[in-house]
Amino acid sequence: MQHRKLWLGLGAVVLVSFLVLGGQGVRISRTLPPIPDKVMTQDGTVLLTGESIMRGQNVWQSIGGQQVGSVWGHGAYVAPDWSADWLHREATFVLDTWAREESRASYALSPAERQAALRERLAAMMRTNTYDASTGTVTLDPVRADAMRANADYYADVFSQGRSAYAIPQGALTDAQKLKDLGAFFWWTSWVTSTNRPGDTVSYTQNWPHEPLVGNRPASGVLMWSLASVVLLIAGVGGLVWYLSGKKEDEELAPPEKDPFSGMQLTPSQRATGKYFLVVVALFLAQVGLGGVTAHFGVEGAGFYGVPLAKYLPYAVTRSWHTQLGIFWIATAWLATGLFVGPAVSGVEPKYQRAGVNFLFVCLLIIVVGALFGQWASVQQRMGSGDSWYWFGHQGWEYVDLGRFWQIFLFVGLFVWLFLTARAVWPALKKPSEGRPLLVLFVISSLAIASFYGAGLMYGQRSHMGMVEYWRWWVVHLWVEGFFEVFATVVMAFLFTRLGVLSPKAAVPAVLFTTLIFLSSGIIGTFHHLYFSGTPASAMALGATFSALEVVPLVLVGREVWGHLRLSKLPGWMEQYRWPILFFIGVAFWNLVGAGLFGFLINPPIALYYMQGLNLTPLHGHTALFGVYGMLGIALMLFSFRMMQPDAKWKTQPLAWAFWSINAGLVLMVVLSLLPIGVLQTKAAIEQGTWWARSAEFMQTPLMDTLRWLRVPGDVLFAVGAVLLAWFVVGLKTGWSLERVEEPRTKPEPRPERLGAAAPAHAVVQRR
Repeated sequence: MQHRKLWLGLGAVVLVSFLVLGGQGVRISRTLPPIPDKVMTQDGTVLLTGESIMRGQNVWQSIGGQQVGSVWGHGAYVAPDWSADWLHREATFVLDTWAREESRASYALSPAERQAALRERLAAMMRTNTYDASTGTVTLDPVRADAMRANADYYADVFSQGRSAYAIPQGALTDAQKLKDLGAFFWWTSWVTSTNRPGDTVSYTQNWPHEPLVGNRPASGVLMWSLASVVLLIAGVGGLVWYLSGKKEDEELAPPEKDPFSGMQLTPSQRATGKYFLVVVALFLAQVGLGGVTAHFGVEGAGFYGVPLAKYLPYAVTRSWHTQLGIFWIATAWLATGLFVGPAVSGVEPKYQRAGVNFLFVCLLIIVVGALFGQWASVQQRMGSGDSWYWFGHQGWEYVDLGRFWQIFLFVGLFVWLFLTARAVWPALKKPSEGRPLLVLFVISSLAIASFYGAGLMYGQRSHMGMVEYWRWWVVHLWVEGFFEVFATVVMAFLFTRLGVLSPKAAVPAVLFTTLIFLSSGIIGTFHHLYFSGTPASAMALGATFSALEVVPLVLVGREVWGHLRLSKLPGWMEQYRWPILFFIGVAFWNLVGAGLFGFLINPPIALYYMQGLNLTPLHGHTALFGVYGMLGIALMLFSFRMMQPDAKWKTQPLAWAFWSINAGLVLMVVLSLLPIGVLQTKAAIEQGTWWARSAEFMQTPLMDTLRWLRVPGDVLFAVGAVLLAWFVVGLKTGWSLERVEEPRTKPEPRPERLGAAAPAHAVVQRR
């Protein structure tokens, strides 16, 4: 077996990594913060029940959940983090009550010595764990009961009357019982952040959020594992450089005399994938537009340049659609590429393949439209009084917002895609060849894509939020950032080998090695999303160490860019592939900056302790999710178009403008707005606490307002690039993106080239 050591290493890495991931999941499930059956005062008065806490979680989910502020730092960024906000409001209520009982002056007006004494008293009370596992009861002091009632009344007013600063419209939630249950849920999410684990001096959330009033400061493990992550990163980079220095450079191939795809006759199923890519650009444009609207809600929470948009399309909806459409169009681009590449690999068109591709396309449209409409109806509280919000509306979890019915529908659709893709490449898999290991990896990664989306079905409507977070990040991290990347790496290698500029002999070990080192850190690195989500310290240790190693493979970015630059400058027919290849270079650049630089910026536990839930998180999200996976989706789409029309000559000026506008717009968005806002928020979180960095008082200052407005230049430039890209893609079908090529008049005049139809090598391409 060729490359036996690499295959064995890859198998061992995957097996051991999932054993660790699963074993730690079992431990997390056994050490979750308890949901008490009852919360009562010392005199026996019942304040709330576990049932009301769970109902409150469902209420919060149904109105948008993590798209309406955040809890435990996960979610949106305009409204507060409700757990941090409740904690601070409760702490100040208690301190003011005690201070007035003693001197009739508020806590803020008390002498410094008295303030210090009151803080110590408060920390001792709030950090003491009064949960009795035998009775399922939490007992609170009367003053905390009063604080609970005051906070519940405040949040009921916020959600019923609305808050422009939080982009919460009036009437977001009006049912009195639901408002009461929502307050119960917010209390519980706050209680676990300041209550020590049994027999420990650290809270259930590892002392997150930073709140000096109750003694929430970084625990020793936060500092220790941060140091370990930096040391391991340096060691990993050094080890990889040492390995590469002794590795023989891959032999560069001169491109063949003509495009290997020239004269290729497309199969019916390959032509049928053309409409997928048109949907990709349509969803991309919709996502970009919704991103601009969502960002504007930060400065005008109730409207859009004076239009009362929040009444009909509130922030929770636009942000849900913005994040969901990003997943939809990127995944569609990659899945369509898989469908297109399958017959190209084997040269065989399976029976009824076109019908399957068309059927899957219809299913995709139904899922997109149904999921988006359901999210709007759920947030607007138009799904009735039952559980329809959960099945057809909004589950409330970021990136997996779509209702459970649509989630199951998509899961089944992915297996239909797997079946269509695998049956197309099966004939090639049966034939021994130098590139067969690439096809094996292609099928394995396709199977993983279909399977691991199912992790989002491992939790239910009434699951503990800690377990939801565990499984949700299986989807976001392992599905999107893990196996989709392996799939894309394999497809890229296949494309370059088919073009004749990369030999299978060099491609196979390179892809296997890249996959091995990526998954060796990436699978267990999932835990870096779960530092402060009610998990034990062991999850932080694993997440910090292994996710630091995720940056190590980015040492290869320089080699990748150099190789792609060389290919983009090759003369002759390779010039037609210049812009698709440049989009691959964009992927490499943003992989280094977005995933590497900005990813590691927030990765060490001590950094994320202060930065979680602040704008440095979407800084990483925008530059990594779009910069890497979005740009990769565009590159794969353009390669597919190039293969569809190998003899057509593109008018690349709009594509060039699109490339530079999109990248420059993303740079401006980062430099002028997201980065400075995130840095200032981090400073505020360090100095005063997480609640302050997310508060309306801080976020609505003139400086922060100006920085949010400074997103406009980057957003506009990015949007212009998106429109130009869409113009170019549509022009491939209409003909305006194709050059007119004159032929001798002795030859018959052919019909204009169309998207989805490959011309023979001698054909003339016309433009209408």
